[in-house]
Amino acid sequence: MDLSTRRTLPWIVAIAFFMQTLDATILNTALPRMAADLQESPLRMQSVVVAYLLTVALLIPASGWLADRFGTRRVFVAAIGLFTLGSLACAMSPSLPLLVAARVLQGVGGALLLPVGRLAILRAFPRDDLLRALTFVTLPGLVGPLVGPTLGGWLVQVASWHWIFLINLPVGLLGAVAAARCMPELRGASRQRFDARGFVLFGAGMVMLSLSLQGLGERALDAAGALLLLCAGLACLAGYWLHAARTPAPLFGLQLFRMPTYSVGLLGNLFARLGSGAMPFLTPLLLQVGLGYSPAAAGMSMIPGALGAMLSKTFAERLIKRLGYRRVLVGNTLALAGLIASFALVQRDSQPLQVLLQVSLFGIVNSLQFSAMNTLTLGSLDERSASSGNSLLSVVMQLSMSLGVAAAAALLMAFGGPAQAPGSEGVLRSFQATYVCVGLMSAAAAFIFAQLRDDAGERRRAARPVGDGA
Repeated sequence: MDLSTRRTLPWIVAIAFFMQTLDATILNTALPRMAADLQESPLRMQSVVVAYLLTVALLIPASGWLADRFGTRRVFVAAIGLFTLGSLACAMSPSLPLLVAARVLQGVGGALLLPVGRLAILRAFPRDDLLRALTFVTLPGLVGPLVGPTLGGWLVQVASWHWIFLINLPVGLLGAVAAARCMPELRGASRQRFDARGFVLFGAGMVMLSLSLQGLGERALDAAGALLLLCAGLACLAGYWLHAARTPAPLFGLQLFRMPTYSVGLLGNLFARLGSGAMPFLTPLLLQVGLGYSPAAAGMSMIPGALGAMLSKTFAERLIKRLGYRRVLVGNTLALAGLIASFALVQRDSQPLQVLLQVSLFGIVNSLQFSAMNTLTLGSLDERSASSGNSLLSVVMQLSMSLGVAAAAALLMAFGGPAQAPGSEGVLRSFQATYVCVGLMSAAAAFIFAQLRDDAGERRRAARPVGDGA
């Protein structure tokens, strides 16, 4: 591979990663204004977020096989094209159902962008240059959450919510042209047969579990329909487990769960991220619908969280080395749950400084949680299980965030939030009760992390903690 390609490839992947992370954070601040334009309740807009997250979770397992089958350049260009086309469809959507459908199309592209881009980096760079290239690619992932909420709030205030999607068009066009010209067409040495049956069983289980919870939250389904979906989803996952046990090359091998550290880390990720995934959805809504903040002010209020996450990276490695994974994860999980529940203390007359302090502390503790969980989970994987284990962790991350948003919306509905007038004491009490429940859900992960041995992850202590992204 020539030198110019190695220079341009990290830039192409970094731009795509920035576009994806920006889109993931820019939307939440705009939800109330989008709801008003679409004549929907702002507390019933979770389907716009869930549709994207669930689509990404569903398609991540297929990303590696697609890249091996069709080549990294073709798949990456197609992913940028689908993401950009989905962004245009989102901006043109006149109703909530069409917006959700457009978000699914956008999610198809988003599911392939980062995994295929990272795979191209892994195959294009020698091991000595790999760390530097991957670090450069992941830097925009820290900038996106810093810029996204503020930019989203400013755009909907000075223009309209459509622009939070339209700004993806020139970036996507530029990225597609650059990728078509400069990205190498790389394929794996051996093309393994794709586990289509396992993919269908696993994907159907995820979708039905999420839809059952979301249907209850939106009251689009009655209790019987939600129960049927829940049972069918569990049956599909049980079917996948039996399928994987007798298939030579399953989507996710059951041998992954024979590693105690990986199993604890994966399950802990699932439960801990329920609260972390709900917060970017809940907090901008609380500030605008509950406290009457403008979209721009709500977006600015989220900046301390991103800054706190960056600050956490400066001491996470030293803290984990000193205390060990078990102590850090058990204590930090409880601290994270307490900080989530502490948002129930926000009142109509609360000072903005109180909100900024809570958001900042949440960002610090949440980022430390991600670093410790991800490093623990991936650290137990060997070369044979690294690809499958990393893919499954990425799926669990997206699925957990999707379930967190759906659960938060269901709790808001249960506490009567959509029936209350924006800015009223009733809607504020709904948010307060929801924060307490979401905090309790997150605290349950501490019981999982408590099963770790005191020396868990000892082999990985010398490594730098893995970042927050998938």
